[in-house]
Amino acid sequence: MSRPLSVQLYSVREQLAADRDGTLRRLADLGYGAVEPYDVLADPKGLRESLDELGLTVSGAHVVQLLGPEPGPVLDAVAALGTDLAIVPAGIPPEDFTTHDGLARAADRLNGLADAAAQRDLCVGYHNHWWEIEPRFEDRAGRHAVEVLAELLDPAIFLEVDTYWAAVGGADVPALLRRLGGRVRALHLKDGPGTKDDPNVAVGGGTMPVPEILAAAPNAWRVVEFDSCAGDADALFDELGASRSYMTSLEAA
Repeated sequence: MSRPLSVQLYSVREQLAADRDGTLRRLADLGYGAVEPYDVLADPKGLRESLDELGLTVSGAHVVQLLGPEPGPVLDAVAALGTDLAIVPAGIPPEDFTTHDGLARAADRLNGLADAAAQRDLCVGYHNHWWEIEPRFEDRAGRHAVEVLAELLDPAIFLEVDTYWAAVGGADVPALLRRLGGRVRALHLKDGPGTKDDPNVAVGGGTMPVPEILAAAPNAWRVVEFDSCAGDADALFDELGASRSYMTSLEAA
């Protein structure tokens, strides 16, 4: 995988709020080569300048605001950051993933963004949690809801699969990734005990079959994320460093 390892900046949200540039430098010093911002409207120009100074690229951007009434400024901010991947991480009601009608509504909302994104040379993606995985549809081999959604999406819409949430939702994650195939352009890599509420641990230190996951989506961006971490800020950065070291060891194997 030639792309640099990325980290979702939500992982260090409290540290960013206190010292954005210092936090970004600390991530760069750990060896991360890319980031995935989540608050693109705050200061896209300033963030881009800081990232450029540190040699950090942007793998993609989380943009829940894209489902709002004014997607144009959100897409402009994504473009200003220098990435072409605008990823919707929330905003669709979980209950929409429990019925075919709900999935059709979800697909329509996402598909409606494709043209505006294409006008800016961007692609829109969707990021899952557990509730897009847990519902199963018996019309064909008990497919997960996200698989039904994928068939309803415009070909221009991609998926960013959060591998940990997919496992929490009951998926065989490598098998799911193989079925979704080229629709998957990014992976969220996190680890832990495989439960909804417990803190994450360093990638490679929990229950996730990371090598098999990577092999199932060899061309996708790899994005490390912590929803939460036990301990203080130093413990979080230690876990981020351990995650990066583990990922590097897999590449060298």
